Amino acid sequence: MEDDAAVPPAVRLVRDFVNTLEPQVDEEELTTPDRLRDWFAARHLIAPDARLGPTDLAVAVTIREGLRSVLLGHAGHPGDPAALDHLDHALARVPVRLTFTGGHPRLVAAGDGAVEKALAALVDAVRRCAEDGTWARLKVCDRETCRWAYYDASRNQARRWCSMAGCGNYVKMRRAYAARKRRGAGERA
Repeated sequence: MEDDAAVPPAVRLVRDFVNTLEPQVDEEELTTPDRLRDWFAARHLIAPDARLGPTDLAVAVTIREGLRSVLLGHAGHPGDPAALDHLDHALARVPVRLTFTGGHPRLVAAGDGAVEKALAALVDAVRRCAEDGTWARLKVCDRETCRWAYYDASRNQARRWCSMAGCGNYVKMRRAYAARKRRGAGERA
């Protein structure tokens, strides 16, 4: 796994948000509006007593899965066009405005809704990643059953797996086994 200290904060926020679902074991972290609120509150993006509803959860999950599809594209695979379309529609529900509070430009929610503020912070994190050149380094694992988001800090940006020891090793072992099996079948023919 990657050294979290080397991962820029904006990248970490987006990566961790995408990783609230672990597809490999079908473990969903955002199962209720309260769990969504708690996730955002732990990152100081929302008040711990904010009230969120099922629609807020649905929009957040749609954005998360759309971002996963974008990151799949960063890893060299075609994204899911439906997920990307849903992402665009969900983001239209998160109006943002530019502010210079704090001495630097950033995007904030145009309204006062709690989930809008949290999602605007997520959108601003994407903007910061695009601005500082780290956006294309944010990818999802090449292993089809995994799709865990990670930051590719490699020099040539060619990393393919969330973990070489885990997914990378698994994929390479499967390929080697298939090659041995093909060679063995060729020798018997």
